[in-house]
Order: sequence, then C-alpha cells, then structure tokens
Amino acid sequence: MTPATAPTLEVVVRRAAPTDAESVMEMVREIAAHEGQSEHVTVTSARWADVLARPDVIVLLASRDGRDLGYVSAIRRLHLWSDRDVIALDDLYVREEARNAGVGRALMATLASRHAEPDRLKITWGVEPDNLAAQRFYQRLGAGLRHKVVAGWDPTGYADVVRSGAAQGH
Repeated sequence: MTPATAPTLEVVVRRAAPTDAESVMEMVREIAAHEGQSEHVTVTSARWADVLARPDVIVLLASRDGRDLGYVSAIRRLHLWSDRDVIALDDLYVREEARNAGVGRALMATLASRHAEPDRLKITWGVEPDNLAAQRFYQRLGAGLRHKVVAGWDPTGYADVVRSGAAQGH
C-alpha cells in the first residue's frame, strides 16, 4: 500500500444522524445478542431515524476508515432531586474486533467533552454486576461504582394495581 491508500488508525467520533439509523440498528442488535437479550429489541430502523433527530437523544458513532466500530447512546434528562439535567447513558458498545483499541474511551471522552462538560452535568449509567471487565474500564475512566437494584414495572405487572382502583387519586 502506498501512504495515500494506507488505512488510518485514527478513530473519528461524530454524532449520529437520521441517515445512520441502519448502522445504529445493526449495532443495537449486536449488543442485544451479546447480552442474550435479542428478544427485547423491537425498535425498527425507521424509528431509529426519528429518534436520532431528537435533540435530547445523543448517539455518538466511532469509526475508522468509514467503518462504524461502536456507539454510545444517552439521553439528556432532568434529575428532579437536584433540579439539574443529567446525561443518562443507555449503551456503550464496541464491536469485538475494535475492543481494547481506545474506541470505548474515545466514545466516553467525546460524550463527556461535548455533552456533559459544557454544563458540568453528571453522567449516570448501569452495568451488569457480572460484567467485571466493563466495571474495570469505567473505574479506569474515573467513574465511581455503587451497587443498586434496578426495578422495572411493565404493563402486565401494574395492570392488577390499576384495575384494583389504587389509582383513584387522579
């Protein structure tokens, strides 16, 4: 290869646009499969295109030589106790062939520098208790870890409560 055609090692991080919906969707499927959660992915590429146009939704893509290597997704939202916005990180995903090459760090650094640091916002996220590699990675970035149980209440779970009339206060 000549220097003009040699691949670059530089990782470029940019905000995803609606035109990136298919690439984001592909990586969402990959992370879900990696986590054994594929059955929970119900969003479509068309919906991703809509979501990526929202100003409160942050999706950053990392690429090298035109190939998307990973993404970080987050939402800017109000934290009611502090009356300040926070960045609620949803996913950080790096494709297997790009792991341990600075891609995750570049995504997190860009999220912090472009979206949190200007307003001094806190970034929060969860990590599975058995994902020790991710926990070590986050600690190397300077993140604090604390254990917390996360609850979820889906419609089948709260249906009986709603039907019983417990919602009379509305």
